Amino acid sequence: MRMRNKKNADKRLEECCAFMIDTENLENKDAKDLFDNQNPVHLEIGCGKGNFVFQMAQKYPEINFIAVETNKNVLVLAVEKAKAVNVPNVKFILGDANGLGQYFCDGSFEKIYLNFSDPWHKSRHEKRRLTYKTFLAMYKNLLTYDGVVQFKTDNLKLFDYSVISFGENGYTLLNVTYDLHADNDENNVITEYEQLFSSQGHKICRLVAVPERV
Repeated sequence: MRMRNKKNADKRLEECCAFMIDTENLENKDAKDLFDNQNPVHLEIGCGKGNFVFQMAQKYPEINFIAVETNKNVLVLAVEKAKAVNVPNVKFILGDANGLGQYFCDGSFEKIYLNFSDPWHKSRHEKRRLTYKTFLAMYKNLLTYDGVVQFKTDNLKLFDYSVISFGENGYTLLNVTYDLHADNDENNVITEYEQLFSSQGHKICRLVAVPERV
């Protein structure tokens, strides 16, 4: 689904700067230092309108969240909502996953969420998939020693690809399911895409991946 350009999106983001992370001078930063406390930090890559991260922030006020989104016309909606309700434990980055390894130091995050990532269907675009080996290597560095990646999608081909990719690149898989909603997991927080795809009859797949440490 393509989001229409939002009028004055840049200005609107500037007006919500308290909830934005400026990546201009962000290099090898400990994510905890971006908040006014030393609580653990979780990262969502591809937050869309922010429904998931807001629910998580409200459910777990003792955890800080950083949400990344490439589309500013989508992100502006999430950031304006954060400002309106003043969610103190959420901050946003306008950008993509490629820069995260430079922005943050090793061990910055206890958990990384990949929710309904672009499947990049064509083989020539494999390197853009967020479960491609180069991304998985970056996540392993960004995570704390006992950190994990949680991945959800409705795309069966991408899920099968990801199961193999995680396994081949030094991760142990836990809680692998091809029909999450049938499992009635009371702790599952539903994203906007998850709600949409589920209503259309798509089964939701989820796994948790734990980096293997030496």
